[in-house]
Amino acid sequence: MTVPPGGSTPADNPDPSVRGFWPEDARAGAPADVPLLSRTAHDRGHLNRLLDDPAQGRPVRVLHVDERRNVPVADAEGGPLLQWDEQAAYPAGAIYLGEADGVPYAALRGEQTAEVGGRPVDRWTGLREVGAALSDLDAGLLAETIGIVEWHERNRFSPMTGAPTTIERHGWVQRDPDNGREVFPRTDPAVIMLVHDGGDRCVLGRQAVWPAGRFSILAGFVEPGESAEAAVAREVAEEVGIRVTDVRYVSSQPWPFPQSLMLGYVARAIDLDLRIDDDEIEEAHWFSRDELRSGTGPQALPPSVSIARSIIDRWVAGEFS
Repeated sequence: MTVPPGGSTPADNPDPSVRGFWPEDARAGAPADVPLLSRTAHDRGHLNRLLDDPAQGRPVRVLHVDERRNVPVADAEGGPLLQWDEQAAYPAGAIYLGEADGVPYAALRGEQTAEVGGRPVDRWTGLREVGAALSDLDAGLLAETIGIVEWHERNRFSPMTGAPTTIERHGWVQRDPDNGREVFPRTDPAVIMLVHDGGDRCVLGRQAVWPAGRFSILAGFVEPGESAEAAVAREVAEEVGIRVTDVRYVSSQPWPFPQSLMLGYVARAIDLDLRIDDDEIEEAHWFSRDELRSGTGPQALPPSVSIARSIIDRWVAGEFS
């Protein structure tokens, strides 16, 4: 996958020595639902964004986010929980996330602390590491938080005049002070696709910045004037030099690193001889279901939080071909 203009940041590609979210798991084939990482369990409360106080006087649960997009987590018996800071009133500078069961939620950028809301923090960690183990509510709120924080960090100036923007609607609008134009959060559509041979093999590739031995399915951004299906065919041809057919949509997943919506596909290869574009990826190979199932293929596969892993597991289990 190529990187949009502006490049990546240390938050996107942490040093390998601290990449705790890259699993050593090299076995595939236990399909599960794609982790939602989506705000299906709470209401975005868009009309409340217009109010001076989106919480309307109610106590607010606030999620603190550090500069590396880590958040406080409590390790409970039933699994990890986001550690919310219960505040009596909506805090200044917060980003409004919406509400669930009558409880308003917000996010606030800051530094890591040993305690949040008077309670010790078990650990500070990120969406990649903990997202798959969170409840739908916490996962959706965390994905929304990371996505909107990334937007603010990368869009501090008007794309029209270059003037520093002002923040409105509790984090959901930036305004150009020179011409009054509004700038809204954006999401970049990207395709991610498992290419198979119609039989028992699929293509997996790796980028040079990834940990050694880690492979995944191919991916790339949708370009202006291009359908998602056309992007699948183009990216596969550019990255590994083969043509595909039978392009089929599978599912989607928000991936706020920094601001993508991953559109999952499968496709059948017409050609089988891989010709690698060294500018796109470092390495790519055909792997069999048995290799992925037994762990004798790549040393590591994508983390369980990702749609990439879900598609691989489903294909290994016999779906799609």
